[in-house]
Amino acid sequence: MILVWLSGLVRRRAGRLAAVTVGVGTAVALLAAIGTFLSASKASMTERALARVAVDWQVQVAAGADPAQVAGALAAHPGTATTDVVGFASVPGLSATTPAPGGGTTVQTTGAAQVLGLPSSYRADFPGQVRILAGGNSGVLVAQQTAANLHVGVGDVVAVARPGLPDASVTVGGVVDLPQADTLFQKVGAPAGAQPAAPPDNVLLLPEDAWHQVVDPLAADRPELLSSQVHVARDAGLPADPAAAFVAETGAARNAELALAGAGVVGDNLAATLDAAREDALYAQILFLFLGAPGAVVAGLLTTAVAGAGRERRQREQALLRTRGATHRQVLALALGEAVLVGAAGAAAGLALAALLGRLIFGSPAFGTTAAAAAGWAGLAAAAGLAVAGLTIVLPAERAWRTGRVVAAVSLPRPSRPRWARIGLDVLALAGAAVLIGATSRVGYALVLAPEGVAAISVDYWAFLGPALLWLGGGLLCWRLTDLLLRRGRRPLALAVRPVAGPLAGVVSGGLGRSRALVTRGAVVLAVAVAFAVSTAVFNATYEQQALIDAQLTNGADVTVTEPPGAHVPPSAGGALAAVPGVRAVEPLQHRYAYVGADLQDLFGVRPTTVASATSLQDSWFTGGTADELMAELARTPDGVLVSAETVSDYQLHLGDTLQLRVQSGTGGGLIPATFRYIGVANEFPTAPKDSFLVARADYVARITGDDSVGSFLLDTGGRADSAATAAVAGAAGPGATVTPLSAAVATIGSSLSSVDMHGLTALELGFAFAFGVAAGGLVLALGMAERRRTFAVIRALGARGRQAAAFVVGEAAVVLVLGLVLGAVLGGVLAKALVAVLSGVFDPPPSSVAVPWTYLGLLAAGVTMGIVLACAAVLASVRRSGVAAMRES
Repeated sequence: MILVWLSGLVRRRAGRLAAVTVGVGTAVALLAAIGTFLSASKASMTERALARVAVDWQVQVAAGADPAQVAGALAAHPGTATTDVVGFASVPGLSATTPAPGGGTTVQTTGAAQVLGLPSSYRADFPGQVRILAGGNSGVLVAQQTAANLHVGVGDVVAVARPGLPDASVTVGGVVDLPQADTLFQKVGAPAGAQPAAPPDNVLLLPEDAWHQVVDPLAADRPELLSSQVHVARDAGLPADPAAAFVAETGAARNAELALAGAGVVGDNLAATLDAAREDALYAQILFLFLGAPGAVVAGLLTTAVAGAGRERRQREQALLRTRGATHRQVLALALGEAVLVGAAGAAAGLALAALLGRLIFGSPAFGTTAAAAAGWAGLAAAAGLAVAGLTIVLPAERAWRTGRVVAAVSLPRPSRPRWARIGLDVLALAGAAVLIGATSRVGYALVLAPEGVAAISVDYWAFLGPALLWLGGGLLCWRLTDLLLRRGRRPLALAVRPVAGPLAGVVSGGLGRSRALVTRGAVVLAVAVAFAVSTAVFNATYEQQALIDAQLTNGADVTVTEPPGAHVPPSAGGALAAVPGVRAVEPLQHRYAYVGADLQDLFGVRPTTVASATSLQDSWFTGGTADELMAELARTPDGVLVSAETVSDYQLHLGDTLQLRVQSGTGGGLIPATFRYIGVANEFPTAPKDSFLVARADYVARITGDDSVGSFLLDTGGRADSAATAAVAGAAGPGATVTPLSAAVATIGSSLSSVDMHGLTALELGFAFAFGVAAGGLVLALGMAERRRTFAVIRALGARGRQAAAFVVGEAAVVLVLGLVLGAVLGGVLAKALVAVLSGVFDPPPSSVAVPWTYLGLLAAGVTMGIVLACAAVLASVRRSGVAAMRES
């Protein structure tokens, strides 16, 4: 019986089945595509985290333990790829005798220094640890800052001070940069607060045999100056999910410490990097829930609206079955069979569409995820599709059976106000949303709680309740307002439809009131679809805007040229960079250090009138005024300085207070006392660290230090920072300078907006949102009018001309279009601002204002309008048919 029933539906109701199947397939495709993209994003985060680590484990060898034995035990540990023993020696200083500019020689001496002993294979085993700037790839290597302090280069001799022993002399074979100096010189096993504030300025790298010759004599008398580490490269095949990889990695490190039995302490650099990546992965998951789940709900709502368009016909069919003796179980079995058919077909079509979108948008059928992850999301999406089919087909059938009425083919039933409207559920939901969103967007609220080094991280899922209530309350409020207008606003409706209905405006408005259930459904479904499109588009545009600003904040500008420490590069050197094709502006940025009391902070010297020409300054980065206002105040105040909020709080500062600072001399001398005037707060600034820093005028800093040397140049390239442009800038920057394009900064930023690539997800969501809007505007309206073909046929039979009958169709379409667009735009805008507020933890720094993609919204409005125009054309074509034939079909 079920097969006979389904075959009849396919033959006689193919259009209705196809429409519901498309709705189910759309929901399945959206969930499968976004879910698999989430898995791919997590895998990408793990891959990027692993690529950023130069040395996976730094194992501090305990005093008295044999480094070779520790290295052997680690080499036998599962997942170990390579081990190298590195020696560390703390010496009082280094010195060098170099020619003086006017003849003779000068002796340069440094403070305390670190001398490292590296095995011959170290550079090949850990290629990211040392970067050659000048000279050869072997022999004695001196760090860049040390070379500047000693005024030495390749071929010069450096003397290593040894307490109680004569100095040992070595010949420099190369000058190097240490990109991972912070982790290389970490205090293994110490908590974050006990780590060194900065890596040592003076570092000498010796080959293993030379290190033993220089350092071994100290072992007898001063063993406390010597230590050893075993550096380990891992190949453990970690899971793709950063959180799972963090758990596996920390477990492996603890297991290794257990095997060493106190002979060594593992400094797990890999886990530290994964610790930040797993928080980013949770934010990606949150974005999926906030942006993907509403899309699936909208798709389900559209499917329900499409299925509900044939409600009366379904009721008549069920009534006919009951009169012919069908039981409750048989009727439900027929409905369940239809739901399975629609759900299975929709799931198959949706998964095929998701695979196609994967190839077109992400370049891979599985979006770079594992087969298990892809299969998991496919199964979840298919189950959701079957659930949507069941809710839209089986539940209405059960509800119709319980009513126990035979529905005749008569006029539409008089709609009554639902219970939720009588108790004010929409108002209660909106009030609850306001309270929850206000609480979750307050200062200091943490949506994701990720304690450093703790394996378990958590999300406050109560934060999702606020937007969910806003969706619910907003949708119900749209229903209430539309229903109220159709019930009691006959005169305003008549005035509104007069341009399209002419003298029949009063009759048309009365017809809208009598058909308000179907009209309200069409307008509300369109409003919800438009709200989803608007909120998604605005949030995605704001996210991409802030991701670019976040990357620019870290990098400084589109391209940043950082001069080597100790180099004396004047601002005029920016002329060569400005001459590079594609460079639109160049801004010099001084970098010094200054003591605020006992606190050493970064001091940046800027040109306040021109700094914004090469980089973006956001109002949210400053307190006490906009970016333009504070830069103007800095330009008016020669000794003005912007400080961090933490400094203001710690030192109880008030605007206009005088600050006595000790500023580092740019010529390598001592500290210079200088007076500054506190004029405002800078919470963020390009290239500045996350902690406390100072921003002052470059000319004032140059005058008090006697040096106008530039620390870096910020280049505006109009967003173009490809390899060719970077190479051209590098050629003009000169040797020793480091050129960092924005793309390189994005690849190395951790725990930030840039960690989640939203480009593919944005294209996917906006495409579905556009389709939802067009479908809600055209398909739902057309199906709703199709339910009243008999009404239009009666109008024609009573003598109405085609133009008069068209007034009813066009008038209803105009009301649905205007109400859907207006209510949807308002609800979408409120939802977008609420999402930005709730996800304030994602935005660091927070946006000054949301970004509105007017082009997309214009195309959306045009698409919705076109869909309704086509629906009207189809309905009008049906109205022009014979009235008797139309009534017979009904």
